[in-house]
Amino acid sequence: MSRGRLVVVALAALSLMAVSCGGTSGTTQQEFKLGIGGPYTGPVAKTGAEFQHAATMALEKVNYKIGNYKITPVWVDEASDPAKASSALEDAIVGKGIQMGCLNWHSSDAVAMMPVAGRHKVPYFFGMGATGVVNDNFNKDRAVNGYWMAKGWPTPQKLATPYGDAIQAFIDGGSYTPKHGKTVAIWGEDTDWGHSLTGAIKDKFTSLGWTVVDSQFFKIDATDHHTILNKFKSEQPSIIAGTSTAPETMSAFIKQAKEVGLDSVLIADGLGYVGDFYKLVGSASDGVLDMQPLFASPAAQQFVSTYKSRFGSEPSPSAAGLAYDWTGFCLKILKRTLDKYGSLTSDNIYKVGRDELWTGQLTYTDGIIMNEYKFSPDSIPDPVIGKGEYIFPVIQYKGGTGQIVFPPDVKQTNFTAPA
Repeated sequence: MSRGRLVVVALAALSLMAVSCGGTSGTTQQEFKLGIGGPYTGPVAKTGAEFQHAATMALEKVNYKIGNYKITPVWVDEASDPAKASSALEDAIVGKGIQMGCLNWHSSDAVAMMPVAGRHKVPYFFGMGATGVVNDNFNKDRAVNGYWMAKGWPTPQKLATPYGDAIQAFIDGGSYTPKHGKTVAIWGEDTDWGHSLTGAIKDKFTSLGWTVVDSQFFKIDATDHHTILNKFKSEQPSIIAGTSTAPETMSAFIKQAKEVGLDSVLIADGLGYVGDFYKLVGSASDGVLDMQPLFASPAAQQFVSTYKSRFGSEPSPSAAGLAYDWTGFCLKILKRTLDKYGSLTSDNIYKVGRDELWTGQLTYTDGIIMNEYKFSPDSIPDPVIGKGEYIFPVIQYKGGTGQIVFPPDVKQTNFTAPA
């Protein structure tokens, strides 16, 4: 072999070594598959789109890399159906090889997905299915259901009570006098979330001396609510309070409430779950009460600007905003796992979650919605609730914008009662 040929062979060998080691750094690049749940199809696909856009932005922020690992997202479609959600997670684990999961939206889906994660011992973080059923299952058998590591949304009993407190404060302050006495009617989608949230609202109002005159539930994709609303009109409650996660369902309910001439205060928890809600509801949303975080900080405003320019739509703080933050926290967990154990395996990730997330040692302060995301032995699987931590204010909408009306220390405007 000639000297020139020897040089060519040697250079080729060195080139192959560099490729196999992930470049000249001498570190082999590995792939890590991260499952990211959301309702990407079905009646809540608008929320799913916000999840996907926001998670993509969080992944882009780290250039899809944690150390020597390339992060590949696997989109786990809940389709707003528990059976489809559990099947999608099963396929993501067994068929596509995800080693960790992040995010989910519906409570019923979370309940169905929990045992799948536990059976395969794949840690799943920050599912936003809020129902207390998740907490109950988590605490009954942490060895299995503890793989649903931590929730991204606390139980409604912990978060929804400010509606009652806000109404009482408006009465005490003289800005509101119930037109038909202290009477309230309950409405909502017939799901785990719908019953959990409205149950919490009902209990709170009852504790404050209100009478619940009716409770009505409907399918998640229902769009004709005239029968329910006309019944409410005949019963004359001072407040009608409820929830829906499907944008078309929610917008139809609010518009039809105006059509039938209800003069009740309307609490519509979740109206702001999609950023473009005003395009669906219009001025019928004026005066509606909701509980939503806001894009308040400069970093949050920059996120909104980037999101709108990239995707051509308004993001919601509780969908896109929280999805962005929780994905960022998931990436921090991966970095901590790599720093501590030297490799990203499901077992190592689980140990970091159990030993550092559950105990409150590992927190996240780089988000755009809450000042700090953290958990504690007393709160797990829920995040810690409180000022400066995880908290939603009560807002009232006008012209498509929500402003805080409660609590008083962060109030932006006064509550306006319906005419």
